[in-house]
Amino acid sequence: MKKTLVAAALVGAFAGVAQAQTAVQIYGNVDVGVSKTTGQTLNIGKRAANTLGFKGTEDLGNGLKALFQLEMRYEPDTGTTENGNARPLFQGQSRVGLQGDFGMVRLGRGLTPFQEVVGSFEPWHGLPTAAGFYTDISVAGFNSAPLDATQNGAASGANTNRISNAIFYNSPVSNGFQVNASWATKEGNGGTLAGVGTGASYLGVNPQASANPFSIAGTYNNGPIAAMLAYERNAVESKVWSLAASYSITPELKVMGTYSRHNQEHVNSLRPTVKGAELGLTYAMGPGKVLAGFGMKKQDENFALHDLLTRQYSLGYEYSLSKRTYLYVDASRKKNIFNQMTGGLTQGARNFYDIGVNHSF
Repeated sequence: MKKTLVAAALVGAFAGVAQAQTAVQIYGNVDVGVSKTTGQTLNIGKRAANTLGFKGTEDLGNGLKALFQLEMRYEPDTGTTENGNARPLFQGQSRVGLQGDFGMVRLGRGLTPFQEVVGSFEPWHGLPTAAGFYTDISVAGFNSAPLDATQNGAASGANTNRISNAIFYNSPVSNGFQVNASWATKEGNGGTLAGVGTGASYLGVNPQASANPFSIAGTYNNGPIAAMLAYERNAVESKVWSLAASYSITPELKVMGTYSRHNQEHVNSLRPTVKGAELGLTYAMGPGKVLAGFGMKKQDENFALHDLLTRQYSLGYEYSLSKRTYLYVDASRKKNIFNQMTGGLTQGARNFYDIGVNHSF
């Protein structure tokens, strides 16, 4: 009898939790393709980040909601976590917070407001593909987390566009305008600032955060027009500001552009300024969509030694088989690829090609 009562109590407790939790969702995507890059063999890889996530909300009454989101990243060709063990399990994000008339406040790890918004203004919609512009040119080579843990000896193995130990705020949307902001503590994440080169402020090992990272982005969306203005400072006081806009000329044709200016004087006094810009378009044709773009990244040298200039040309095509599945093919050429810290040329030219399939669930 006692066992029956205990079982009934447990069932009732779980039922209460199920009623309070108004929505829980498992989501993600699988993206696998074949790619070829200059100097490398043919690879089975990805065009988009592969994700597996869990998110939910709980109605607390009086217009207030509790919410959470956990998102991991993985490599579909091997089944391992993204880029190996240096990245955290929930690399994508791990946040919990509250939402109400005041907007949304979350605590944890996620994309900075600048990084979350700027990817919307390039043709490859912020995907981490070599054919796109988001991970390098659109952000002028800016790194939001330069002190994250390293991967195989390279700086910033964990990520370049997310921060941990942070608070995030999203304001309500008013007449198309919204303000998003984040602020993080100086807590260490196990990494170092490596390869800064001669003339940099940090020449030793294990440099500590000299500032609290913060990011703020203002956006405007109204009909065919969208725009963004953003500013961010990371933990070693490198700064970036960016503006971007897009315009849907017709329901099928959309044009867009981004300009960003990155100041890294605090860690690299010889090569302090990097500027990035890209222009792109997307054109829908029935179930298909053409993607095209041109981008440049320029680094200014002190003492008039020489200026470094990278150019990239990209073309892609997506074909939707359904609302959740599409095929893709891309081609790009990037010239004069340089190391922003040392000023050295890492590759004269790189051609990239891919073809694959993306399915979301």
